[in-house]
Amino acid sequence: MAVIVTTFLHEILPANFRVISALLYFYPALTFVFLAVLIIGDPGRIDREKPWLRNTTAAMIALMAFANTLSAVHLVLGIMDKTSRFTSARELLGIGTVVWLTNIVAFALAYWHLDAGGSVARYKEDTSVLPAFIFPEMVNREFVDSNWYPQFADYLSLSFNNALAFSNTDVSPIKRWSKMLTLVQALVSLLLAALVIARAINIL
Repeated sequence: MAVIVTTFLHEILPANFRVISALLYFYPALTFVFLAVLIIGDPGRIDREKPWLRNTTAAMIALMAFANTLSAVHLVLGIMDKTSRFTSARELLGIGTVVWLTNIVAFALAYWHLDAGGSVARYKEDTSVLPAFIFPEMVNREFVDSNWYPQFADYLSLSFNNALAFSNTDVSPIKRWSKMLTLVQALVSLLLAALVIARAINIL
């Protein structure tokens, strides 16, 4: 659902903010091919440990991040370029919101895919790879089921809070890569929010 929603959001952007403006359906078609391969290869609970499935998931997430990065770059350049004109503050805020929301989902998928060896390792309680994020449920086991483990909704909450507050809230990154990744997300969100809001106010 996360992939489908972000793909739809990307396609409602103006043509010059999409990956390939001349090919309207290229990006969603490629994304849905990735998604179909993953569902066929691992239907159900995402509990099959296959290197090609993990690599395919990584490629799909990288494609989403790349597409949204291009949109963000076009947005920032459009705001910084004095000759660039947005038709209205509503259009600018709409584009900024789509890029910001897609950024949240892309980072959530990255956290979900990389943390503690991936979703399959967490499901199978494989402790060979230590977690990169400490969730409150991990230290308050008396309030959750004995078989609790972080799933996508938990990483989506982490990503949203980090993008909105520009800092970690109830979840602590404890590995260097997770600290750097959350730092990058916070910086991107801060840059987008500051530029989009400032330009929208200027247009008004």
